[in-house]
Amino acid sequence: MTGAETDGSPALVLPMAKPVPKGAGEFALPSVTQPFVIGILESKIGNIPLVGSELFWRDKRGHYLVRWNIGRDHFTVEPGLYGLGKPTADSPVLVTANYKMSFDLLRQTMTGRSCWILVLDTKGINVWCAAGKGTFGTEEMVDRIQASRLFDLVNHNRLIVPPLGATGVAAFEVKKYSGFSISYGPVMLQDLPEFLDNGCMASPQMRIKKFPLRERFVLIPVEVMQALQQGLPFIVVFLLLAGFIGDDSFLLNMKLHGMPPSLALLTGIVAGTIVSPLLLPWVPGRAFSVKGAFCGLVLFVLVFGFFGFYEMDYSLLEKSSWPLVTLAVSSWFGMAFTGASTYTSLNGVRKEMLRAMPIQFFSLVCGVGFWVASLWLG
Repeated sequence: MTGAETDGSPALVLPMAKPVPKGAGEFALPSVTQPFVIGILESKIGNIPLVGSELFWRDKRGHYLVRWNIGRDHFTVEPGLYGLGKPTADSPVLVTANYKMSFDLLRQTMTGRSCWILVLDTKGINVWCAAGKGTFGTEEMVDRIQASRLFDLVNHNRLIVPPLGATGVAAFEVKKYSGFSISYGPVMLQDLPEFLDNGCMASPQMRIKKFPLRERFVLIPVEVMQALQQGLPFIVVFLLLAGFIGDDSFLLNMKLHGMPPSLALLTGIVAGTIVSPLLLPWVPGRAFSVKGAFCGLVLFVLVFGFFGFYEMDYSLLEKSSWPLVTLAVSSWFGMAFTGASTYTSLNGVRKEMLRAMPIQFFSLVCGVGFWVASLWLG
């Protein structure tokens, strides 16, 4: 590719920051047999899948299951170009991820309107997370524009991109290599119709992303399910080790020495995945790892005080192990919630993880080590 000529020689066009994959830009359109496709748009580039704004029961069912981390890795749509309503060559082109919930919410927002939807292959990840991971990026966008032959279909050269995906896209490179310029839409989908009606001009309020209680509450189920997947193997190990190593019967050992560390771990999960997100704005500390640890400490005192474990005849070593486990787990899952929050930046998350992870690991190792040592020492 060359630039415009100025003095008789072609201008130098530098390559992309990342190499374009082999086979990029090969013509491809999504399948029209996907269950949410309601028809076909015949065009000069081929049959384009037509979708509607109304969500079917299976779409809503999928949304519910994904909220509980069921089928999350397969909740996708084929990347490529789709039509909504009765799009023409002058209709806007909206860009989104191939995570089906993102795709569904976009088309639902555009009820009664016509547009083109360009779906990028983000490996089933939403726009914001995919931008951080690099799958909602410049190379994929240029590839998808070329593969969809978008320049043969529309009379304009504007793409409307979610602003939460801006960190993964170099707009000037998209313009240079595809000819399409990028306009960043409103942060919230519900403002998109007004944004389009205003000639793609966003008000200051459309650039603000809030994170209210309702949005934090909706994210809790998937956080809990992911935490349990990681935590349940530890609980099984705690119970089995206690049963085999203790001096009493297997079941009694599990009850006396396996239940407290298991409860400590569950307390950490609840603190990090439920209490910390719900009370996020009011929990002391700026770092999410600190917020998670604080919630874990408070909840540990309440739970273990209620069950009265510290009043029972346990060794000091065993009693010392429980809070270490809770603090490590609650801090870890509290920090993991940064992936669902707009309160932090990518660089800030990396810095926090570099600082917090060694402490969390040390606390967990010490907690488990103290507990095992207390069983061996009797």
